[in-house]
Amino acid sequence: MSELRIETYTMPGADLGAENPLPPFRPVRDYQIMAEMPGLPSDMRESILWGHPRTILPYTIQDGYNRQRRPRGFRVAVLENEHLRATFLLELGGRLWSLLHKPTGRELLSVNPVFQPANLAIRNAWFSGGVEWNIGAIGHSPFTCAPIFAARVAGPGGTPILRLYEWERIRRVPFQVDAYLPDGSPVLFVRVRITNPHEQAVPMYWWSNISVPETNDTRVLVPADSAYGHGNARVSVIPVPVADGVDITYASNLQSSASIFFRIPEAAWPWITALDRDGRGLAQASTGRLCGRKLFAWGMGPGGRKWQAFLSNGGNTYIEIQAGLAPTQMQYATMPARADWSWLETYGLLDAHADAVTIHGADWAAARDAAENALGRLISRAELEAEHTRGAAWADQPPAEILQRGSGWGALEQHRRATAQEPPLCGPGLVFDDASLGPEQALWLGLLRGDAVPDVAATAEPHGLVVDGEWRTLLDAALAAGKGDNWLAWWHLGVLRQYVGDAAGARAAYRRSLALAETPWALRNLALLALEDRQLSEAADLYLAALRLRPDLLPLAVECGRTLMEASQAQAWLDLLPTLPPQVRSAGRVRLLEGQAALAAGDLARAEPLFVERVEVDDLREGELSLSELWFRYHELKLSAAEGLPMDEALRARVRREFPVPEHLDFRMKTG
Repeated sequence: MSELRIETYTMPGADLGAENPLPPFRPVRDYQIMAEMPGLPSDMRESILWGHPRTILPYTIQDGYNRQRRPRGFRVAVLENEHLRATFLLELGGRLWSLLHKPTGRELLSVNPVFQPANLAIRNAWFSGGVEWNIGAIGHSPFTCAPIFAARVAGPGGTPILRLYEWERIRRVPFQVDAYLPDGSPVLFVRVRITNPHEQAVPMYWWSNISVPETNDTRVLVPADSAYGHGNARVSVIPVPVADGVDITYASNLQSSASIFFRIPEAAWPWITALDRDGRGLAQASTGRLCGRKLFAWGMGPGGRKWQAFLSNGGNTYIEIQAGLAPTQMQYATMPARADWSWLETYGLLDAHADAVTIHGADWAAARDAAENALGRLISRAELEAEHTRGAAWADQPPAEILQRGSGWGALEQHRRATAQEPPLCGPGLVFDDASLGPEQALWLGLLRGDAVPDVAATAEPHGLVVDGEWRTLLDAALAAGKGDNWLAWWHLGVLRQYVGDAAGARAAYRRSLALAETPWALRNLALLALEDRQLSEAADLYLAALRLRPDLLPLAVECGRTLMEASQAQAWLDLLPTLPPQVRSAGRVRLLEGQAALAAGDLARAEPLFVERVEVDDLREGELSLSELWFRYHELKLSAAEGLPMDEALRARVRREFPVPEHLDFRMKTG
């Protein structure tokens, strides 16, 4: 009998901590550089340059986590029938955390034994394991480490449906994930729906990232004979399965981290599977809209092994097989105005044991066909298409019960649309009720009702960021009417102006905010504007002024330190460090900046303890080489001083030969 229940799932977990109150204005990456990568097909170049948001605003950065784990209870939804038990982490993006095949007792996913955030996503915090639902912008999901709405829906014949949904604020679209396990079904069904409520097209991004165990004999099979290989700052079309003498369908053959985007023919049934030596493993298939498939591996080099351990407890390794809306994750799909997109995904145990020799044989076409035939026995393409069609009948069915509420931004948008006499953002199937509204939405809800922006203490942290033009119009009108002439109102107006590139208007707003109350928030944003103009000395002074007001705020201290380094004021940063509170002074990121400043100032003795103490940077960024570069730079300076050698390529090459990076510092994802 199919059932849906709420439970508590306990595992060791780190605390997420407080969100960063500093608005993230800087771009996530330079897509112009990506579009100019050697080997990039011309038809892909234009699409890579289209649709990228200015920043991740209105979302904030989640960088307050640590690496001290303790037993924690996580709220989960469990779907279960005779064959499968599916567990979803409701407080963490609704991630499918576990999919257990009950007859064999086999776990089909890679289940991380711990919850350990690390800096791999657009909002910083990300964790490995399970199946992650990614929407909005390239770089995982804004909801990866955030609760979303969860509801119970009554499906056909009483089958319980777990509905996960939210209002995605970069694209301003609602989405829903309807998961269900009918009686007797050997597969979990996941029906995804995105609607565009706007009168213009929007760039759309979706990838279902599926974590499965990494073993030496696991082979990834997919209906493709070629792929886009993305690595070493270039893109190339490579053959599948063997490229440059390496069978890339076995992740254990890949020494460096790799992103392999398989080129699935348009008429083919999109699916992907990872099978062990016995021909068994997880299979994911979908209807045609979800056309992209990818293999991601950390690689077998020391950096890849280090990252695997950093994300878990040291013994849990995985690869990801992924499914998306576009051929690669460097592109967005174009979602037309008023479009309503949906597709159906299935997850289950594929058993091709009878064809295991063929599955692992040299004949790729035969191996691929054997896997697809086994998939057809699990669920056929026709059955999948028919089930997707049936799902349209209950896609708008109102929930029978709200199991968890997400953010209040969807409810606020419903109020804004009602006030502006615009159509609702979604149908009755998604309930964004007033019970979800909270302090973050209060200022803006008040503006809709004609209230003034509240006057709060200068020590208060601003929250509830918005960037949409409709809110700027309302705030402009309120200030013009004398409703809220205070530091907070002018600060929010500065954020709205800065977001659209109105630097002069933003400066004027921040200066007005400072005239009403001196706050670190306006000073810091002015510092960012000075950095954009390459006024490094001014930016450094503004950051120092901001930090004097909030010396306990770690992200502000980090930004200040980086700016002082950029302004060639390393000694000023070193002199400032003793004045910071102990919890800031001892943070791994601050210690790393101290080491970098010490080397810049020629103080090698001050940098040495970082290597001995094995300083750990909690939020080390994916692809960041700061620790290994600090090691190399230290030895270059030491050798240069000891032997009177010039700082040239010969010295750098020698250091890399004679001073290999210690394991605890080696996060390099590329070998060679």
